[in-house]
Amino acid sequence: MAPVKKLIEQVLKFGIVGIIAFVIDWGILNILVIFAHMNATVAATISFLISLCFNYLASMKYVFVHRDDMARWMEVLVFFVSSAIGLLINDGIIGFCTAVIIDPSTITTDPGKYAVYANIGKIIATVVVAIWNFVIRKWLLDAPDPTKPVNEKSMAHRLGAWSLTHGPVSHRETEAAQETAAAPASDSKSMDD
Repeated sequence: MAPVKKLIEQVLKFGIVGIIAFVIDWGILNILVIFAHMNATVAATISFLISLCFNYLASMKYVFVHRDDMARWMEVLVFFVSSAIGLLINDGIIGFCTAVIIDPSTITTDPGKYAVYANIGKIIATVVVAIWNFVIRKWLLDAPDPTKPVNEKSMAHRLGAWSLTHGPVSHRETEAAQETAAAPASDSKSMDD
């Protein structure tokens, strides 16, 4: 598939996953702000984190291809660190819209106006964070084109290669190491017999 066509397809998939995550995020935000009368920034943090779980699972299954040169634990770490930065951007924009542009006391004096500004902030934040998320995940998490050689100087490859030799060891790797360690002992025992 041509690189541009592949990128367009990937952006479309990212958009679909993002729309579903946005509906989850936006729905929870509005339930918490309108019905629970929660502060918009606190509600946005809660709704963002809940939608993030869906976003991770769907993005790594349907949008991005796992890098063979990166351990899963690093993939998860990169995803969640980039998402934490996205959360700060999200909360900053919503906080600005509900505490700087309007008087924060409107949460009690005019809850409808407060909810409108919270939603305006959410829409702006969603666009900014979506761009951030796509760029950072494409750069660090998406597998390179299999028809081209891996750029061993790229940040993604270096981070991935480091993650394969450091950090938590997978259950399968632990079992393989134990089998390897046990094999010489059983071989030497059978030689003694």
